[in-house]
Amino acid sequence: MNRKFLKFEIDLDFVLIAVTTSLKDYRVCYLINKHLNFNFTKFDDLEVDIHPGAAPVYFSLYQFSWQDSETDFYFIANKGTNGYLIPEMKKADYFIMIKNYIDDTDLENLITGVNRIQEVVAAVKIDPKK
Repeated sequence: MNRKFLKFEIDLDFVLIAVTTSLKDYRVCYLINKHLNFNFTKFDDLEVDIHPGAAPVYFSLYQFSWQDSETDFYFIANKGTNGYLIPEMKKADYFIMIKNYIDDTDLENLITGVNRIQEVVAAVKIDPKK
């Protein structure tokens, strides 16, 4: 009997940066806006059903776009109203999710710029597959 195996690989079309800081979300976004010439604006909280049958968990969400390259940036809190967005990364306070294309140089400049903010402990690119 012939057997065939189906290999399934998720193609994640975004970049994820973990940010560790003790600051509130609005303060971090203010500093990123100031130091990196971004314009993060507050959106409605991200609603996620983490526990089936329980109330949804809400996470703070900010958004900014580069119009010329159609790159979208989302600043998302890892700690919500009742749990973590990514429980495996409890030490990360926030995530910057970058959708669509970003040049490697621009990505490195972003990470370096966030790390230069005195109140930020660390900002590192993480592999979303892990």
